[in-house]
Amino acid sequence: MIRLLFLSLFLILSACSSSEPKSCKNCPAHHANNGYTNPYIKPPAKNFFSFIKMKFFGDDIWIKPETEAHLVPIAKLDTKLLHQKQAKPRVTWLGHSTFLLQYNNKTLMTDPIFSDRASPFSFIGPKRYVPHAMDYSNLPAIDAVIISHNHYDHLDIKSIQLIGNQAQYFVPLGIKQWLVEIGIDSKQIIEMDWWQKSNLSDGFKFTSTPSQHWSARSLTDRYKSLWSSWFIKMDDWTIWFAGDTGYNKIQFKEIGQRFDIDLALIPIGAYAPRWFMRYYHVNPEEAITIHHEVGARQSIGMHWGTFPLTAEAPLEPVRNLSKAKSKYQLKENEFSTMAIGESRVLSP
Repeated sequence: MIRLLFLSLFLILSACSSSEPKSCKNCPAHHANNGYTNPYIKPPAKNFFSFIKMKFFGDDIWIKPETEAHLVPIAKLDTKLLHQKQAKPRVTWLGHSTFLLQYNNKTLMTDPIFSDRASPFSFIGPKRYVPHAMDYSNLPAIDAVIISHNHYDHLDIKSIQLIGNQAQYFVPLGIKQWLVEIGIDSKQIIEMDWWQKSNLSDGFKFTSTPSQHWSARSLTDRYKSLWSSWFIKMDDWTIWFAGDTGYNKIQFKEIGQRFDIDLALIPIGAYAPRWFMRYYHVNPEEAITIHHEVGARQSIGMHWGTFPLTAEAPLEPVRNLSKAKSKYQLKENEFSTMAIGESRVLSP
């Protein structure tokens, strides 16, 4: 019975978003009286029973990850490469939304998750269905960590505590206090609103940019912290990290108008069933639309092949991305995916 209660609580936290708070007067459009909101959608009325309907009584069959988990591409990562000075930009995918971005002796990590489960509990919740790409004790020194939002598959206690105070953390509004409570020095945390800018050092710059998502780590903090995508400048190399997001016709075009983007990291998974997920998770075709609207020279698909979060099969995002690339006549390397553990050198 206790296990069932814990499971029910986790499902509520991970899959159901209650009504967003109302916008406040004389505030930015994404600010609300008691939190934050998405300015370009009318939020769906979802609750725990919506999740139960979707999970057990919907038309979409939930594919068990073990049916394709063995097909998820995994590369043997030579960790020695990560400790070398990078004369050219290097991208390493560790699974889900976790990347190492390295260039000119700078190392950045996105949404690190080193835990086996994307869950508040160690014994239930979505369990990683592929092996870890590396022993994380062999990570190079991390200069900066960016966090997109506070969901368990993007803000992971084990990861933050392992990285510790060696890194500077760039986070959306409302997350700083949580980091302080788990042992991160407040001086190491820069909390930012959309469109705010901050520098870590010469040529290492960060801008918090909009996304369409939500936040919660418990039943009492829904929409209390902000969610963000991020524009990063590492000398002459520019990256846009989308975080988690649904699609709207305004925000991504504005990002593309403001920035020149060499590489975009865009989610392509956790989108099924669409009636339940579409407001907060893009599918591969929408990901290509975002790629075009932000004007990225090159994009890499993320947020797939690691945790069983939604109804689609592990490799379905890659298959659907391939179909969408053919439909929109994209070149092979214009929007690609990586093997977990793959480390790729790019041109700046």
